[in-house]
Amino acid sequence: MIAITTPRHLVRLKKAVLGLLAVASLSMVSLSSQAIAAEKLRFAVGPFQPTASDTRKAYEPFFKHLADKLGRDYELVVTNDWAGIAIALANKQADVAWMGPWGYVLAHQEGGAKAIATVKYDGKPTYHAIMLARPDLKIAKWPDDAKGLRLSLADAGSTSGWLVPTYSFKTQNIDPKTYFQYRDGASHAANVTAVATGQVDLASDYDRNFRAMIEKGVIKTTDAQIVWTSDPLPNDPLVVRDGFDAADTAKLQEALLAITEEQAKSIMPNHYTGWIKADHGSYKLIEDAGIALGRIKPKS
Repeated sequence: MIAITTPRHLVRLKKAVLGLLAVASLSMVSLSSQAIAAEKLRFAVGPFQPTASDTRKAYEPFFKHLADKLGRDYELVVTNDWAGIAIALANKQADVAWMGPWGYVLAHQEGGAKAIATVKYDGKPTYHAIMLARPDLKIAKWPDDAKGLRLSLADAGSTSGWLVPTYSFKTQNIDPKTYFQYRDGASHAANVTAVATGQVDLASDYDRNFRAMIEKGVIKTTDAQIVWTSDPLPNDPLVVRDGFDAADTAKLQEALLAITEEQAKSIMPNHYTGWIKADHGSYKLIEDAGIALGRIKPKS
């Protein structure tokens, strides 16, 4: 048998080429890692405060905390209405959002968004929709004593401001557009102010917002009366868009659940005390109301 040997200079050349390939491969991995790290997290938050600047000031420390936990830079968008945030997630213009329950259900229906946690407010993961009335009105029986009055609901993307009161009327065979002098589309802050100043007789809101506006001195407790309160509703979810990185989703959820009540005081708006784990099933009550009103279709 004839032994075939490779010339030494070819062996050296082969080793050199393999070495260069290894370096190039490591460089590509490093550049890829750097690119991922450099990619900004795109956060979004709904209109929880009277103005966009108020919302940004109140919620940005929380989103910075999450970005720091993931070692990423970020940008924060404050939407002008509740439906807009669902559209941003569906169109992949936002990666992660703090939004209302109904907005989340819409985002899930339209774009596959996923709830990963529910916020706690004063230690509870629930809140209530309420109906406010002018303080001088005598409404002993709701809604009978309010028929024909001027009613303002919030925009159609709001859970407590539109979905829940509209669903409540439906269960009583009431069409609010004919039962009241009806209008909708206002923000929660505008609704409260409209009742307080007598621009409308009735307006939808939620207990957290009404309390916050009183605490800030925007209105007084005597400026409006609560004439209806819903059953407990699941609080706001933190949501990731469809296709968001699974590893980053797990890190986000871990960071959320690790926030203590004491830590929440420095990074979250007043009264918010942390998060509990959630999934889409946590918002079935909201989804069922949307289906009953014909706003969404049940998924097979």
